Amino acid sequence: MTYTLAAPPPDGELILAADAGPLARIEDTINNVFTPISEGFSGFVFGEITVLGVTFPWIVAWLVIAATVFTLAFGFVQIRNFKLAVDLVRGKYTSKDEPGEINHFQALASALSGTVGLGNIAGVGVAVTVGGAGATFWMILCGLLGMATKFVECTLGVKYREIDSNGVVHGGPMHYLRKGLAEQIPNAFGRGLGKVLAVLAAIMILAFGIGGGNMFQANQTFAQVRDITGGDDGLLGSDGAALIFGIVLAIIVGSVVVGGIKSIGAVTSKLVPAMAIIYVLASLTVIGVNITAVPDAVVTIVQGAFTPEAGFGGLIGVLIVGFQRAAFSNEAGIGSAPIAHSAVRTQHPATEGLVALLEPFIDTVIICTMTALTIVIAQPQLWVEGQKAVLAGGEEPDGVTVTSEAFASVLPWFPYVLTVAVVLFAISTIITWGYYGQRAWLFLFGNNSVSRNLYNVVFCLFVVIGSVLSLGSVMDFTDAVLFLLALFNIIGLYIMIPVVKKELAAYKAKIRSGEVRKVDEKSGV
Repeated sequence: MTYTLAAPPPDGELILAADAGPLARIEDTINNVFTPISEGFSGFVFGEITVLGVTFPWIVAWLVIAATVFTLAFGFVQIRNFKLAVDLVRGKYTSKDEPGEINHFQALASALSGTVGLGNIAGVGVAVTVGGAGATFWMILCGLLGMATKFVECTLGVKYREIDSNGVVHGGPMHYLRKGLAEQIPNAFGRGLGKVLAVLAAIMILAFGIGGGNMFQANQTFAQVRDITGGDDGLLGSDGAALIFGIVLAIIVGSVVVGGIKSIGAVTSKLVPAMAIIYVLASLTVIGVNITAVPDAVVTIVQGAFTPEAGFGGLIGVLIVGFQRAAFSNEAGIGSAPIAHSAVRTQHPATEGLVALLEPFIDTVIICTMTALTIVIAQPQLWVEGQKAVLAGGEEPDGVTVTSEAFASVLPWFPYVLTVAVVLFAISTIITWGYYGQRAWLFLFGNNSVSRNLYNVVFCLFVVIGSVLSLGSVMDFTDAVLFLLALFNIIGLYIMIPVVKKELAAYKAKIRSGEVRKVDEKSGV
């Protein structure tokens, strides 16, 4: 599966094709049948427009414009309420008896596990090679703007969620589009529009959950592990290794997904911080060793953002590359994160919107920036040569390799750490998208034990299939399907801005009046 800059995946770039033989023939047949469908659909979703001589996907502009509108509409909510958001994650304003399944920290960790992935490593490596160091500045800005989008969609996720008789929460765009649009447009058109968009949202989430969020991650994980263990001549080089690996991975994933969001929240609340700490410490190590180069690196990033070399596409070209990487990395506006955030224990929808705005900050502003700064400071030879190649009209190098070389300049053993990171990132992504897909499946096919068990079996089966077959055209299609959801989702978000404003105002008023107070850490009330 090959991703161009116009359509990078949310979580990675590696892909492993099936070995020659029956599996390869099966894969070729499926790809040949599906390729025309995938190319046509991807051509629309990731279709390009040209502004001031720079060509870029329209979906990027759609996401960035929405983030800017929401930032202005809510008076820079991501800045004014940042401390409150942190306090909420720490449990300062939430009592233990509020409705929901998981706490604020677990909800944030679960959503982050679906967005933080190899894209933060590989995608950034490509961005600073194709767009130069200056792309980092615009990536940070876009991440800051995306915080407002996450605030809006996750507030709505809690506002319109449903809690069934077993206390299980069902939320996400399929619920707030159906109920919210019917509420804001109180006629047959509004009800009909809401229902249609809700069904489409569920289909898109389910499709990506099985393809990009599952099969691709499994395929990517096996590829990295096989490479680090000796490739074709190593431990996992045999024909049956991918199948065995897939079965083991399916068992690990299934044991968590079957437990629902409580189980997922318990795992991701430990896994995500561990991943972030390992990666950030490695980044800080490289930065620390090259501490004297930090000022020059910062100057290079800022200067490159406003006075880039013409070969990088000029100012607009560098800006687009940075915005594009951030938009595809944190997925603000896609509609996936509200599914996890909806399960939070709270009586006030705005609280989880505030918590959710931290997601792009962690994913893009911290982790992506760490990657970019490490590359710019370390100046790996592959990056330097890759920039020259891009300026000369050639191909950019593999993003994972660029980042790996940057770390290896100080930490020669870093490729092994990268492998661990890739495996952890991929497993956490599969787990979270397993939950997202399940919510969509139950919305479409009914919320009962038979439907739930059938989904779990199907999802785990595709973990195994993904380890063995790349099915590139199929997964290209699912990526396009997911980002098409942003078109419908953001239209709904625009219409429901008044709802979110009302929820935020009501919650802030309760804090000011003392009705909502900081929780006593000992009593929990």
